[in-house]
Amino acid sequence: MGEVVATIKLMPESPEIDLAKVKAGIENSIPENTELHSIEEEPIAFGLVALNVTVVVDDAEGGTEKIEENLSKLEDVASIEVVDVRRLM
Repeated sequence: MGEVVATIKLMPESPEIDLAKVKAGIENSIPENTELHSIEEEPIAFGLVALNVTVVVDDAEGGTEKIEENLSKLEDVASIEVVDVRRLM
């Protein structure tokens, strides 16, 4: 079985959210068999900054479901969206 790299965009509830706290929550929410590759900030508008979380998971059915579930439970996160999935060679 191979691996895939997925990018998940997290939108905070407001520009006043402490992104350092959200990043720490992301790091603690990574399930087993998932590697956190990076967390990058993406300015959106009016001070709102999205977080693009890049993870490496096994290429299996439901590969990103567990991390999506964990990230959606974080405080101060309005929404999450898988924006890219690519197979690693």
